[in-house]
Amino acid sequence: MTGIPAVDEATLTALLAAWLPEQRWFAGKGRELSGVRIARRAVLLDHPEVLVEHLLVDVLAGGLPQRYQVPLATAHTLPDDRRAFPLTAEGADPVVYDGLRDPRGTESLVTHLAGRDEVGGLRFRLVEGAPAPAPVRGRLLEGEQSNSSLVFGDDLMVKVFRLVQPGVNPDVELHAALARRDCPAVAALRGWVELGGADDDDEPGGGPTTLAMAQEFMAGAADGWAMATASVRDLFAEADLLAEEVGTDFADESRRLGAAVAQVHDDLAAATGTTTRDGTEIVASMRARLDAAVAEVPGLAPFADAARAVFDEVAGSGPVPVHRIHGDLHLGQTLRAPDRWIVIDFEGEPAAPLEERRVPDSPARDVAGILRSLDYAAQHTLVGVTDRQLRFRAREWRDRNVDAFCTGYAEVSDADPRETGALLRAYVLDKAVYEVVYESRNRPGWVAVPMGAVERILGTA
Repeated sequence: MTGIPAVDEATLTALLAAWLPEQRWFAGKGRELSGVRIARRAVLLDHPEVLVEHLLVDVLAGGLPQRYQVPLATAHTLPDDRRAFPLTAEGADPVVYDGLRDPRGTESLVTHLAGRDEVGGLRFRLVEGAPAPAPVRGRLLEGEQSNSSLVFGDDLMVKVFRLVQPGVNPDVELHAALARRDCPAVAALRGWVELGGADDDDEPGGGPTTLAMAQEFMAGAADGWAMATASVRDLFAEADLLAEEVGTDFADESRRLGAAVAQVHDDLAAATGTTTRDGTEIVASMRARLDAAVAEVPGLAPFADAARAVFDEVAGSGPVPVHRIHGDLHLGQTLRAPDRWIVIDFEGEPAAPLEERRVPDSPARDVAGILRSLDYAAQHTLVGVTDRQLRFRAREWRDRNVDAFCTGYAEVSDADPRETGALLRAYVLDKAVYEVVYESRNRPGWVAVPMGAVERILGTA
């Protein structure tokens, strides 16, 4: 039995109310926190020097109910981690801190996974045939916005979904579907952690809720966004060379990435099935986002009629082939392994309802996400820069890589994105409108990047 007593619920609730809004994965930032309730609390590790608990915490932020997964550790001293994120004040004893920062707590996660254990209602699942992970301590990856990922050794990553919604997370669902197709463009699914089922009164949906996913870790893989932006920087540094002449020209990689995305789409279509949606239904949400964006960013108003005309063209085109897709694809969701491109993070937009993320959509949405990301990569260093030569070279890089990506996609798929006409144009426009709103809220100095895209898409630049 541990010598570390659990903190009483009232005290812990008060600590969470102050701590949660400061975490980067907290989705309720900017909203008034009007209620915090600990919905579940279970012991994951009972150690003489630390108590690690698993909490599900219900939050009311700006009137919006949200549930978060919060592993917490209680000990007499903080671990040797400069970013332990304590909930308690300096000098407190015991101290309460982020459970994913405690090395003994992280080791307990893979120990439970290897044992296929059931702990406090949590069920640890290992994919049939997957190697049982060794009991090693995990290191937390920094920089994630929505979730928390731990790396164990050189080949295993466990992603902990912070914002919890009832049901199977699409990241697990689609990785499992792609595994059935032996898709080479994704990392192998190793297991997952789930809660609840038909006999669980706290899960009204009746089925399991995904809390975490274990998958192959691609050691040494390079981030797609980092590779693309490095290529742009090198181009700008070589004033006398064309993009194709620079040693870090990205076009061949864009072509290979296009082929990888097409492979993922083909395998998702085969694994999950295809259907059709009426064009009117597809653009209904685009129109709603446009109307909301115009109301929030008046600078979009002059483009609203032309944008609606693009959406009208799709609405009048009849049925659109759809299937399950990535749903939130951009260069930051891709990794370049030594031998291939890998697409990651299939959970979709984390803030969107789970049922919405499961709706089949056109693969053109994913293609549009990459095309917009390539435009951002080309222009990310030019915010506030008026040098016409640099802007010309950015456009050259963007157009070259957009064409290369589409070429690679067409080499694998029956469909060339450049031949989808108004459909791809509508998805790219919808993404750019979303970006205008995002930048106006978070980085006003960047609004010119997506606003320029809106002008270019509508032919008004």
